[in-house]
Amino acid sequence: MRLDKFLKVSRLIKRRTVAKDVSEQGRVWINGREAKPSSTVKAGDELRIQYGQKYITVRVERTAETTRKDEAATLYTLLKEEAREREDDGLGF
Repeated sequence: MRLDKFLKVSRLIKRRTVAKDVSEQGRVWINGREAKPSSTVKAGDELRIQYGQKYITVRVERTAETTRKDEAATLYTLLKEEAREREDDGLGF
């Protein structure tokens, strides 16, 4: 299954166009490698997604073409959630 579609179906990202944009910006990794929207996602893969100032890491449990809202979270397991370290702007703040 395409990465952008999985992100939308699993409701990790609400809209497929947003999932595509986030992937194109280099904010999604599959098994430690930067992923494009068309990258293939399969059960067992680890996804790392940057949301603003935090990262989440999930393991794909299964894929599905469609899913109901209450079943979306069964497509993945949350492994880790961490704050993104602030980039040093050189000002010492």
